[in-house]
Amino acid sequence: MADTAKSNPLVELTITLIIPALILMKLSDPTDLGPVNALLLALSFPLGWGIRDFWKRRKINVFAVLGIVSTLLTGGIGLLELDTRWLAVKEAAVPGLIGLAVLGSTYTRYPLVKTILLNPSIIDLARLQERLESHGAIQAFETRLMHATWMLSGTFFFSSVMNYFLATYIVVSPAGTPAFNEELGRLALLSYPFIALPSMAMMIFAIYYLSRATEKLTGHGLQEYFS
Repeated sequence: MADTAKSNPLVELTITLIIPALILMKLSDPTDLGPVNALLLALSFPLGWGIRDFWKRRKINVFAVLGIVSTLLTGGIGLLELDTRWLAVKEAAVPGLIGLAVLGSTYTRYPLVKTILLNPSIIDLARLQERLESHGAIQAFETRLMHATWMLSGTFFFSSVMNYFLATYIVVSPAGTPAFNEELGRLALLSYPFIALPSMAMMIFAIYYLSRATEKLTGHGLQEYFS
């Protein structure tokens, strides 16, 4: 049952987004938990989920680590009552840095695009490599993979820009106040339809592009190489 919950996107969305947002929006008043306690309680859900994910997998997930760091930075901004402009910077910085990392990793032995779009736990990379070699399509596939890399990076850069403007527009109250918490909760909820869903659509398009390229080069789409 634990594994099912772990792999269920709806459970993860509820724990890391919906519950924290509701706590911030409904329990931040001084007559309830107060802004500080409500913020700490809300942040404990995504933080706890990230730690649980690490404990279950027993290996470091770069994106989970970034999520934990992002959560801690949000808590620091709220608890230290920093200027809300830092929240907008933080919201933009996390996906922006991922986008730069995806691009930069193409010049290393471990390009992140292969981890994200050609995850070895899902795709049989050895069989794919063998097919590409037999069709003399290694170089052509690498070119398509670079195109997919730019698409993937563009997804994160899009999220970065949208995060900044959405945070700037929504979170205007001083940190450490009930209004700040409520706006933070509203930001979390609105970021899903305005940022997460479009980004997900862009990522799906990148996977579709790579699958069509694979089919053209080897005669089979990516689904044929599922391990």
